[in-house]
Amino acid sequence: MTSSRPYLLRALWEWVTDNGFTPHILVDATVEGVAVPPAFVEQGKITLNVGPSAVQALNLGDDAVAFSARFAGNPMDVYVPMPAVLAIYARENGQGMMFGSEPGPGPEDGPGGDGPDDSGPSGSGEGNAKPAARRKGPALKVVK
Repeated sequence: MTSSRPYLLRALWEWVTDNGFTPHILVDATVEGVAVPPAFVEQGKITLNVGPSAVQALNLGDDAVAFSARFAGNPMDVYVPMPAVLAIYARENGQGMMFGSEPGPGPEDGPGGDGPDDSGPSGSGEGNAKPAARRKGPALKVVK
């Protein structure tokens, strides 16, 4: 089967925006092919506002998230391969989903790829994901 991640990402983006909130995605900036402004990457991760008023030409495709946006006033084309998307959530209340691995081979090895974990919606605020080694579910933390 193909990865469920792009389908869930699109559905959650729509759910967040339909409720009047601002969708943000947490991205692993170390994944090959990621094109984000390096000045805003912290500890290998970056949180991106993908709300309709923040981006232009948003494409939530099957293979990647792509859009144009301004960072510190400078325009940039952003490209995030789907395996680099770690989470999507509403900035205002933290509701959303972190993505884990789906059973089967990874995206480089063939069909299957990454998808949601089974811990359900989580997180609050913006920032980096904490390792889930000692925790049952993922969490996001506020970074200022």
